[in-house]
Amino acid sequence: MSTARHFASPAEALGYALALHQNGRHAECGAVCRAILAVKPDHHGASFLLGVTAFTLGRIEESQRCLALTIALKPDLADACLNLALLLRRRGRLAEAAALQARALRLAPGPADAGPVIVLGAMLRELGRTAATRAVLRRAIALAPDDAEAWRESGHGLRDGGELAAAAMAYGRAYRLDPSRTESLSDQLHAALSHCDWSAYDALCREVLAVIDSGRGIALPLLTLLIDSSPAQQDRAARHFHRAVVQPAALPQAAAAVPVAPPLGSPSGDGGRLTVAYLSADFHEHATAYLAAELFELHDRDRFRVVACSYGPDDGSPTRRRLEAAFDAFHDIRGCDAEQVQALLAAEGAHILVDLKGYTRHVRFDLLARRLAPVQVAYLGYPGTMGSDVMDYVIGDRFVTPPDHQPHYRERLVIMPDSYQVNDRRRPLDAPVPDRAACGLPPDGFVFCAFNAPFKITPSLFGLWMRVLARVPGSVLWLQQPGRDGADNLRREAARRGVDPDRLVFALHRPQAEHLARYRLADLFLDSFPYTGHTTVSDALWMGLPVVTRIGDTFAARVAAGLLNAAGLPETVTTSFDGYEALAVRLAGEPATLAAYRRRLAAARATAPLFDTPRFTRHLERAYRTMWDRHAAGLPPEAFTVPPL
Repeated sequence: MSTARHFASPAEALGYALALHQNGRHAECGAVCRAILAVKPDHHGASFLLGVTAFTLGRIEESQRCLALTIALKPDLADACLNLALLLRRRGRLAEAAALQARALRLAPGPADAGPVIVLGAMLRELGRTAATRAVLRRAIALAPDDAEAWRESGHGLRDGGELAAAAMAYGRAYRLDPSRTESLSDQLHAALSHCDWSAYDALCREVLAVIDSGRGIALPLLTLLIDSSPAQQDRAARHFHRAVVQPAALPQAAAAVPVAPPLGSPSGDGGRLTVAYLSADFHEHATAYLAAELFELHDRDRFRVVACSYGPDDGSPTRRRLEAAFDAFHDIRGCDAEQVQALLAAEGAHILVDLKGYTRHVRFDLLARRLAPVQVAYLGYPGTMGSDVMDYVIGDRFVTPPDHQPHYRERLVIMPDSYQVNDRRRPLDAPVPDRAACGLPPDGFVFCAFNAPFKITPSLFGLWMRVLARVPGSVLWLQQPGRDGADNLRREAARRGVDPDRLVFALHRPQAEHLARYRLADLFLDSFPYTGHTTVSDALWMGLPVVTRIGDTFAARVAAGLLNAAGLPETVTTSFDGYEALAVRLAGEPATLAAYRRRLAAARATAPLFDTPRFTRHLERAYRTMWDRHAAGLPPEAFTVPPL
């Protein structure tokens, strides 16, 4: 029986449906709307309300169809455009979403509201349209100069456009306007660190730590790794972030069923093949890809099938082409929403999903908010806990995730035998070495190298480096180029500490082979702290360059120490800044010791566990098998140590 026949008119029925919707009776509301449309298929009000209601109930395809029908029936209905833009954005169809959002703004009667303008700015930013983003966000701030979200989104746009000083100022304004949005503090501190502006460093660190300790708001997890925070504080920040940011990013689901993989192949000695899916935005020219490419190639195809789900750019590079060839199936999931990805993985029969991204830039929160495979693993991209119940395991080792750190992880710790970090033995090794002058280096003198990202440099670390330069006459410090403002800031900081700013040399970005060749011009690598080097340290060791590091208490503060041990050079791991400084100065005066270390590292390329990729792959496969066997037996995830081969 049609629900609409109980009403005098479709308009009366629509009024009743709207009341149902407002009272949270969404299923009944949808039934009334469908009844109206059965009688009057061109009723744009019913199709619009049904689109909104279907979205609320998790019926995404139905919602999209209804909203599109509404726009076809009434092209000037701004609210329909806004709602469909929201849906398409969350499904990853950004270009269409931005076009609809702009159309809605043109259609809206009267003065524009800042909210939809801010959303359009965010969409354009995500599309990489820097100039358009700036113009739209300037309009948003003009409309609502006291709107904290307008300033925060403006900060994002300025950051993505490389205007880091202006971004930090925008984030600071956002926080002053709305102190409850504590994530703006983290944004401000990260932007300041990214261009080496430490003028408010101590105060911002204290505020961010106070936010974590009090539980009064969000601290961005990645930022907590960069400052002097404890494992417990990083855990609290990640858990809060997951509850407040990641979970709400999920599309509503009609049903929250746990994916069930098909049974494995016929019984055999190894129990059949496991399908492992790797999820990342970094399957292109990126540090994660540089480390892991050979892993995907070396998986034992008799025992494992490997699938890639990529939501990052296709840069057309040789690295991308190599990665596409490395997997049994490579899926570009840009434009797919979480439910479509979940369906894809179910069709692939994925037993284990490995997230290679974590809380790093361009992560898709909608994919981290739900379970996409029966067993889920965090690996490589993010050195810390995700604070999430949907991640069952995190891959570590005895250095980065010692067993006594388990209380600070929601995930169960998997302790690899040598190092958690995989390495690619096909890294370029023999590119021509540039001359010193071409790199801006003096013709002679000791070269300290610190190629870690500029945002990893803290004031205390830089002060240590300047003391080392002062104690090693004629030496220079070779840094990654932090942009014009960042370089000027570092030069000023050097002068303030009594060091000639000309003793700082900045390395521009270069393709991987050219970049690695530059390591051969350096004499000693000085690591960052508390966020120690990952790929940069492995690169240095691969190229035969000794590294001085300090080991700390958190995952990120312990990575380089673990890499040095796995490479066979534990002597250069220190436990304090005093020890770090003393060792750097001593080695600068002992060329014979450094030469011996170089010879040891050259031999390590063929012998050290850090660079034994086949051995690492077999260990990781053992870990995957253990995880799956527990799941198949109906047992919950449990921490374990992978036995060495």
